[in-house]
Amino acid sequence: MKNQLVTATQERITIRHVAQDAGVSVAAVSKVLRNAYGVSEALRNKVEASIEKLNYRPSVAARGMRGRTYTIGILVIELSNPFLAGVIESAITTLSENGYKSLIGIGRSASPIEASMIESMIDNRMDGVLIIAPRISGKVLERYSRQIPITVIAHHEPHAQTYDTVNSDDRKGAALAVEAAVSQGYQDIAMLGYDLLDSPSTVVALQREMGYLEAMKQAGLESRIIRLPPVAENREAAIRQFLTAADRPKAVFVWSDLDAVPLINAARTSGIRVPEDLAIIGYDNSPMAAIPLVGLTSVDQNAEQLGLTASEVLMARIDGRQEAQHLLIEPHVKLRGSV
Repeated sequence: MKNQLVTATQERITIRHVAQDAGVSVAAVSKVLRNAYGVSEALRNKVEASIEKLNYRPSVAARGMRGRTYTIGILVIELSNPFLAGVIESAITTLSENGYKSLIGIGRSASPIEASMIESMIDNRMDGVLIIAPRISGKVLERYSRQIPITVIAHHEPHAQTYDTVNSDDRKGAALAVEAAVSQGYQDIAMLGYDLLDSPSTVVALQREMGYLEAMKQAGLESRIIRLPPVAENREAAIRQFLTAADRPKAVFVWSDLDAVPLINAARTSGIRVPEDLAIIGYDNSPMAAIPLVGLTSVDQNAEQLGLTASEVLMARIDGRQEAQHLLIEPHVKLRGSV
């Protein structure tokens, strides 16, 4: 595990300093911090500019005066990804052992829905929010983290100062996937990703692409990223097209088991031998990858450790820690019959 610490300023800035710098009332600053109804964009921009300039952080003691509710909001992108179930279960167990109840919200890969859910968690006086694979930007997360402690999983932003992150070391995991293929004698190794569209630079898929490109360069091999349609779209036709392409690679690293499992199934039902005709490596080591009939080699990012660590980091933030923590969980490759 790697730990990068971002040290917060020691100077104590109050809400009155922010109001004075922005040229507005203390009540106006309070409304912006609470995301109160009717706040104009001009007022919000003015106040947020002063908050950033002064590095203002709301008093943890003042927040504690309202009393803890011992409830934590867990905001997850979706529930259809079987890997996420392990992360959520581990987080809920850890929080429960420390006296916290957990309430789950589903963001549906939509920034407005995620923002609305976080605001509801704030309004319901939850003590903290654990967010898994958000679509909202780091700037928006910063705004909310001034109102409530936040820890984020699957969001790479190591310079964030107001909230914490816990991630698989996705770059290293992708490099390990390439190394596993090379060790088995493969050189024509492509990566199967997806069209990132307007995805923020913090998404795990981009980190895995960078890790793949770096590892291929280091191995002296030519890299090739083949993109499937965006996450929300049906990929079945694109997977079939990949399998029937004249320039199909000998081995492929797939950005996630979400596409690697359907790929290995489509290959076998099409008469393509795995790994003789096509070696396949996924990422997540999801429960389906371990099924003997699937037998997918996959990068294990340790769902249990992700959930446990993120929960501990969030509870420490609730207890008053102010310096940011950005932790990386060490991945490893689980070898099975697909390579």
